[in-house]
Amino acid sequence: MKRGREIQAIREINLNIRKGECFGVVGESGSGKSTLGKCIAGLIEPSEGTIDAGDIRVPFRDRAAARLFRRNVAMIFQDPLSSLNPKMRVFDIVADPLRVHGFGKSETCERVASALRGVGLPEDACGKHPHEFSGGQRQRIGIARALILNPGLLIADEPVSALDVSIQAQILNLLMEKKESEKLTLLFITHDLRLVEHICDRVCVMSRGRIVETGKGREVIRNPSHPYTRSLVDSIPGF
Repeated sequence: MKRGREIQAIREINLNIRKGECFGVVGESGSGKSTLGKCIAGLIEPSEGTIDAGDIRVPFRDRAAARLFRRNVAMIFQDPLSSLNPKMRVFDIVADPLRVHGFGKSETCERVASALRGVGLPEDACGKHPHEFSGGQRQRIGIARALILNPGLLIADEPVSALDVSIQAQILNLLMEKKESEKLTLLFITHDLRLVEHICDRVCVMSRGRIVETGKGREVIRNPSHPYTRSLVDSIPGF
């Protein structure tokens, strides 16, 4: 609400994400792309309409459906530091989803150790706190936590925009490796059209809460059909 009136962050969204693809959501700040990602993740309940993930529908029909959905959909956030509890050790951060879903102590320890190895962090990271790591390492912790339950859909909301340029490629490569090795469907939210062209199978372009264009990643970026998309492409120096 703003000054007594309702503000719609997103509206008239009709979107289908195919299993196993990397689907990009691109747009300027305030376009509604992060809100869309949080709705799909079940973190925000839409005021109208539904979101289907296989046989599960959001808003959830019951608690069992909500539990199953949250086990199969995970999210990585833009700022790795603010998305990690500074008072918790890495082991507890990564293990938290397992505890919520009732995993035993032995399996939890095994899964956490495997998850940390899988993102390129040593096991002795378990006893440390987030502030003891670099930005790229903290994002690796976030990725380990997101993947600990082996979700089918991973939503990455601007996962490299807060990182140094030298680290961005490492995190992107890690995400794409995980997508292939764990057969993930990846929803990649970004403002960087260069990334969309290189890693996304398909993309939708958002403006003022609406999708204005959808198509194959490279085709949309190289041959935009909507004036807004064209303006985004034209704003990139040397593109």
